[in-house]
Amino acid sequence: MADSECDDVPQLSAHALAALQEFYAEREEAVQCAGDAVEEDWQLSQFWYDEHTAIVLAEEAIRGSDGGRIACLSCPTLFSKLAQLKPSGCHTTLLEFDRRFEAIGTDFVFYDYRNPLCLPASIERHSFDLVVADPPFLSEECLWNTAVTIKFLTKAKVLLCTGAVLEELVAQTLDAHKCSFAPRHVRNLANEFCCYANYKTGLDCYKSEHT
Repeated sequence: MADSECDDVPQLSAHALAALQEFYAEREEAVQCAGDAVEEDWQLSQFWYDEHTAIVLAEEAIRGSDGGRIACLSCPTLFSKLAQLKPSGCHTTLLEFDRRFEAIGTDFVFYDYRNPLCLPASIERHSFDLVVADPPFLSEECLWNTAVTIKFLTKAKVLLCTGAVLEELVAQTLDAHKCSFAPRHVRNLANEFCCYANYKTGLDCYKSEHT
């Protein structure tokens, strides 16, 4: 009986399977291009990661999530790099204020840190294996509100990029520690930036100054 039921399951033809694979490949390319085409908007406090930082954070996100569901909270550079590197079965969602990123399609969710729980019904509580966040402003209010969103989204794991001046508040709100790896940006910033995590990452094998 079991064999008969399995035989009844419809199978995709080789042509249909190839078309489906081509569709997903084109979709991932569109996501990558959308991210690469958007220029920084300083009024929104946007500062893109340099290539090395984007790769290191993407690889850590994949490892930390076990290739599962990753939420990119206010970090479109990382989302774009994950589109290139993530394995099959790894799902990424970008939660972002800048509506220019709507071009990536259904993986974009509008997000305003001033309303930290104003999210669509499709975003369920504790539905992401890892949340990577880069709050847009170096203010306590922004971090507090972003932490509210992070706690709603994540099952447990958090990876955060923000200023060194907020280290104490990061520990207080998210129980996260500073990692050795220091993120860098395409345009050098005056403020010292750090990575923080509430789990054991692979980032502590990096020195604070990388080449």
